[in-house]
Amino acid sequence: MTAGCTQGVDTGFVALGYGKVALLGVVQGITELLPISSTAHMRIVPALLGWQDPGSAFSAAMQLAALAAVVSYFWDDVSQLATNSLRAVVHRDLRDRHFRFSVWIGLATIPIGVAGLSLSGVLNACGSPLRSLTVIGWACIVMAILLALAEIYARHRRTLENVSVIDAMIVGIAQVGALIPGVSRSGSTLTAALALGLKREEAARFSFLLGLPAISLAGFKELWELYKAQLSLDGWSILLVGLAVASISAFFAIWGLMRVLERFSAWPFVIYRGALGIFLITAIALGRIT
Repeated sequence: MTAGCTQGVDTGFVALGYGKVALLGVVQGITELLPISSTAHMRIVPALLGWQDPGSAFSAAMQLAALAAVVSYFWDDVSQLATNSLRAVVHRDLRDRHFRFSVWIGLATIPIGVAGLSLSGVLNACGSPLRSLTVIGWACIVMAILLALAEIYARHRRTLENVSVIDAMIVGIAQVGALIPGVSRSGSTLTAALALGLKREEAARFSFLLGLPAISLAGFKELWELYKAQLSLDGWSILLVGLAVASISAFFAIWGLMRVLERFSAWPFVIYRGALGIFLITAIALGRIT
């Protein structure tokens, strides 16, 4: 069993303690909902500081912080979807647009659900090769290019009022890319939504609402895995600190993202991702980071 490995589950965050996990919670909360990859930063920041990798279990469980932030920020959208969908079911009004949109979100979650379960053995394994900084570096560069192309060629005219089930499935399939560290769930879905011609702020809204089931499933599944691995009481309390801090920072991250997309564009994130990827690949090649 390697350090930070509990019954096959990567639990490196426990060895970091409360202070370091709180700091990583801030980083996780900010980067989880921005299109810059939280998993990448959860590997890069500890590596630069000489800390142990907090592990994939920490990154996955921290998605519950993102869930709380998204539901809070988009409460009107979430509550309308839930109440109107239930009302449509009761009255058997299957043509209701809220009901249809809820169904589309469910269908669009299937691809990442199937892929996540199929790859869980590799994704959550201690020392997973997918969490290597080389993979993360190249993923950052590729996603920077794709997001740039979406900004250049998309028309940014459509709204959520005229999206279709095909649009939802395309964004849902793009969401599968989030399983690769460095890609980013919000980055892959935002890029796909922009490529479909949605306005920038509408694309972000679509990305967040469509990602709610996937974020929920990933977070609660990881909590279950940690429970089965008999995580210590100290480990649970450290994780709780990280979740609390990440929830607050994630809420402000959404606010910041929406302001940037409403007033400017996604180019700041393109530049940041590209620079981050080039930095990583260069630092690894020069032996400055391992």
